[in-house]
Amino acid sequence: MSATAAPSSPHVMNTYGRLPIALSHGQGCRVWDTEGRAYLDGLGGIAVNTLGHNHPELVPALQDQISKLIHSSNYYHVPGQEQLATKLTELSGLTNAFFCCTGLEANEAAIKLARKFGHDKGIERPEIVVYEAAFHGRSIATLSATGNPKVQQGFGPLVEGFIRVPLNDFEALKKATEGNPNVVAVFFETIQGEGGINPMRWEYLRQVRQLCDERDWLMMIDEVQCGMGRTGKWFAHQWAGIKPDVMPLAKGLGSGVPIGAVVAGPRAAHIFGPGNHGTTFGGNPLAMRAGIETIRIMEEQKLLDNAANVGSHLKAALERELGSLPGVKEIRGQGLMLGIELDRPCGVILNRACDAGLLLSVTADSVIRLVPPLILSIAEADEIVAILVPLVKAFLAEPQP
Repeated sequence: MSATAAPSSPHVMNTYGRLPIALSHGQGCRVWDTEGRAYLDGLGGIAVNTLGHNHPELVPALQDQISKLIHSSNYYHVPGQEQLATKLTELSGLTNAFFCCTGLEANEAAIKLARKFGHDKGIERPEIVVYEAAFHGRSIATLSATGNPKVQQGFGPLVEGFIRVPLNDFEALKKATEGNPNVVAVFFETIQGEGGINPMRWEYLRQVRQLCDERDWLMMIDEVQCGMGRTGKWFAHQWAGIKPDVMPLAKGLGSGVPIGAVVAGPRAAHIFGPGNHGTTFGGNPLAMRAGIETIRIMEEQKLLDNAANVGSHLKAALERELGSLPGVKEIRGQGLMLGIELDRPCGVILNRACDAGLLLSVTADSVIRLVPPLILSIAEADEIVAILVPLVKAFLAEPQP
């Protein structure tokens, strides 16, 4: 079937521009649709399926947990929460964790933490610095923090209390906040995902960390997409040798089971008290088991090293094949979070890659995004290149409208 138009779904809200395929099962880095056609998964459920599909250790662990307890309630202690929180604080160097179900919820909790941090200091109208091209979610608050007018369109009035600045411009950050006593936090993605795979420079991150310390602001780093080993370290900001005060996580933390977390350091870990924040499904036993097992398997199979090595190989191959072509602006990213920016909108490549047996995404209109499972092999990386490069070359050779 040619991936050109989505089949009709009369009873499902029309919120997604879907390709006309339905996936039925997967194995490793491959998935099959309901017609029996195979695809190489270069998208990983949008950076979610850390361990690929049908992992031989994850699946039995989840089956075991389902047979015992899927959900209880946060009225009671959930031992898996303590176990996963201990592991996340050990990996991050932070101190406490709160569990929810999605990246949006994790970012919403971070915004609430920042506001209460300000109110606790006597600031009546706290303000948070956010960034151009950022994406933090689609609730009204996270949408307001997001830097994409397209996704904000039609949902005003947006929530106030955000100051927007450009990426990697320390002088602009200082100028935008100079003399403003209401600023309480700086909130950003180490590598913007939906915004087009835009990395923060390591030196800039160190400058922001110092400024936050000097001005008693919270440094809040959204690692929802770039965290959990995707860049070759547990969290992408660790390449800069810094620690945030607040770190939202989700996506790859549960290898496909919905899970989110906010991990906090000493300045933010005790801002919330009972009644300040909560969730029905967050921290349920099944999600906690998924997070615990994901990290255990990642450690045992050295998937951080794999993400770094295979990602470096994939990026080098893409640069070699595409980097010098007219129409290719930049190939960027780290580990297995890569973007190929073209000089024109390239949404049709999504469909053409699907037709050719490769799943990927196009974000920010002109950036081809690759965020495959962290188990990707060198041979599979070469297969991505073999499928994708001819598609990009053919697309760039077409006359522009």
